[in-house]
Amino acid sequence: MKRYFWFLGGVFVLLMGVWILFAPNVRNEQISFFIPKNATFPQLMDSLGKYDVLKNQTTFKMASKVMLYRNVRTGKYVMDKGMSNFDLLMMLRKGQHYPVKFTFNNVRTKEQLMNKLSKYYFLFEWQDLYQLLNDQPFLEKYQLTPETVMAIFIPNTYEFYYDITAVEFFEKMFHYYQEFWNEERMGEAEAIGFTPLEVVTLASIVEEENFREKEKAIIAGLYINRLRADMPLQADPTIKFAVGDFSIKRVLNEHLTVESPYNTYKYKGLPPGPIRIPTPSTVDSVLHYTHHNYMYMCAKEDFSGTHNFTNNYQEHLRNAAKYRAALSAISQ
Repeated sequence: MKRYFWFLGGVFVLLMGVWILFAPNVRNEQISFFIPKNATFPQLMDSLGKYDVLKNQTTFKMASKVMLYRNVRTGKYVMDKGMSNFDLLMMLRKGQHYPVKFTFNNVRTKEQLMNKLSKYYFLFEWQDLYQLLNDQPFLEKYQLTPETVMAIFIPNTYEFYYDITAVEFFEKMFHYYQEFWNEERMGEAEAIGFTPLEVVTLASIVEEENFREKEKAIIAGLYINRLRADMPLQADPTIKFAVGDFSIKRVLNEHLTVESPYNTYKYKGLPPGPIRIPTPSTVDSVLHYTHHNYMYMCAKEDFSGTHNFTNNYQEHLRNAAKYRAALSAISQ
């Protein structure tokens, strides 16, 4: 009889152990949970309680003892509803070191880039990277400035491990930038008398003027003609950047008074840095710009998104008048 009770007791203990380890114990649908560096087990339990992660903290503590879990590893962990103590502890013991694919395009400012970055699970906070992008002494090591640093970001899909630091993330992006500026592209930039940073800056203006492939090389050639003639670029997109409003449909005289090194109506030459992150194809359109004698361009009055080009200022004024008349007609 004693053996029978011992057997039942053993079965009960076994079933209890199975229940402690394998019964669902994560309450929420899905929660991203961050464990900071040097966290202790009591601190982990406090956080799990604060965010109401577990259905039963007692069984989690018991399972932690059974599985000898005490070495708390930092990281961001995604916990799904229904995870057992065993699943949770295996994840916490192993730590997280998984790849994250980061994709970005159509970005104008650092703030927009950080907004995209904030939607991905990385161990570092986007504020850490934003600080680096504005840290003059840090950027000097890479021969960059807070104004030129956006040139190193090339629209694409990249894969990083989620537990990368902000500095490591920056260095990887700088490495990809160096790979993009291979010997061939470096030679092409030198041949037209530009540095890579200058090419990217000009490409950013070209892309804001028109993203259509068939016109980008023509626009690049026009601006290069102005630079070589010592003319102001007078590029409306740089005014929008200086004002901080890309929704402006028509740049008016009041906008042209803005005091900024990006005001290319006031100051000759290229602005201090790119006004957006241009695509590789736009960069290449600058490197392979169309050779012509155009100095002026104006949006076509048919609103096709293309431009009238000319090297005659009087003709340019007539083109501008036609465009303004078309605008007035549709606003009536």
